[in-house]
Amino acid sequence: LLASRGLVEAVTWSFISHDAAKLFGGGSRKLVLANPIAADLSDMRPSLLPGLIRSAQANADRGFGDVALFEVGQVFQSDEPEGQLIAAAGLRRGTARLEGAGRHWDGAAKPVDAFDAKADVMALLAGLGVPVGGLQIVAGGPSWAHPGRSGTLQFGPKGVVGAFGELHPRVLKALDVKGPLVAFEIHLDALPLPKYKPTKVKSKLALSDFQPLTRDFAFIVDKTVAAGDMAKTAQNADRNLIAETSVFDIYEGAGVEPGKKSVALAVTLQPVEKTLTEAEIEAVAAKIIAEMAKRYKAALRG
Repeated sequence: LLASRGLVEAVTWSFISHDAAKLFGGGSRKLVLANPIAADLSDMRPSLLPGLIRSAQANADRGFGDVALFEVGQVFQSDEPEGQLIAAAGLRRGTARLEGAGRHWDGAAKPVDAFDAKADVMALLAGLGVPVGGLQIVAGGPSWAHPGRSGTLQFGPKGVVGAFGELHPRVLKALDVKGPLVAFEIHLDALPLPKYKPTKVKSKLALSDFQPLTRDFAFIVDKTVAAGDMAKTAQNADRNLIAETSVFDIYEGAGVEPGKKSVALAVTLQPVEKTLTEAEIEAVAAKIIAEMAKRYKAALRG
């Protein structure tokens, strides 16, 4: 899956330096080796990322700065058996994007960003059959990630399975590596089992003969409300007619009172049996507005 997205598999040491371990949530004395083979290989790794970052920088030092790497292997949260987990991680450096690296006539030579790491991890989860419909992406990540350019992947508040984002400048400086560098890591043991139903035949693809239409909504809500949750609420307001909902703008600033934000949603309606009348469209819009007011105390932006 990851190789098909242009990432090259790497195999790195299961041991890292004590300082690197602390940067990635480790550093416990119980995970320090009694007789390390080298001073910078003293701790069992709490994450796959330090080894991948070191490999990426080694490539950059040899003139190959635009690299994309991944690894699957064990990480160690504690010295107990349940503290040994199987993780999958990947990173992209420089301009190593899915569209291609380096200079190109179509302008593809753009630095990697957090959305590249997000696309990689979401493709991996989907390929593994994980039910991503229930996945929540919460802004911010672990200590190794840039707080404003990262996300945490979780199934409920206690079901954290991984994270993605841009490496924190503090971490880059501590490891003496140069960015831009984005990464993801998930714990495969923590993923819910795929909901495969081998005996069930996939239903026939239903295509409508009627043209879809899109309505835009902008709501004023508290800053703490997750835009992704609002999109799901709008999607469920009328499951028969609403085909897709997406967030296309989030705004804070002039014209919006402190503590609030504006969230703009694009809602696509797909008629099934006939062209929708204006009254039917307004009825769906009213359902969406009512659900937003009920769940989030949201008001339409004037």
